[in-house]
Amino acid sequence: MLREELNNALKLAMKSQDKSSVGTIRLVLASIKDQDIAARGDGNLDGISDAQVLVLLQTMVKQRNESARLYEDGGRYDLAEQEKEEIQIIRRFTPRQLEVLEVESVVREIIKEIDMQDLKDMGKIMGLLKERYPGQIDLSKASSIVRGILTGLHPVL
Repeated sequence: MLREELNNALKLAMKSQDKSSVGTIRLVLASIKDQDIAARGDGNLDGISDAQVLVLLQTMVKQRNESARLYEDGGRYDLAEQEKEEIQIIRRFTPRQLEVLEVESVVREIIKEIDMQDLKDMGKIMGLLKERYPGQIDLSKASSIVRGILTGLHPVL
């Protein structure tokens, strides 16, 4: 489904001569194809799943955020802007990220639902978050929220 959406977006970007979108989407598709080839080597003839594509897109966004920060630190604001533009293009294909308060609410619901009490249950909670909200939660932030709730402390975000 995501592949089809990306291919359709590429066609539209090409028709409208949106060079930055064309370049970014082609880069994403090439990265997916690389992952597909690696998966075939592992015996998966279908390539990577949509969930794995989402993880790949999130990784690409994180890489570009880091690059933009480094470019800004180095005074290369033009390159930082280019990275930020690519981030916006990639994010069109990812689900909306939950805000911190939404993540906290979801974590509290899961804790109540399965009656978890201490830090040894953290792995179960994180697994459920990853399963129920694929691509919608920054798991590093969620981890600090879960830890804060289970220990009774408010996480510093």
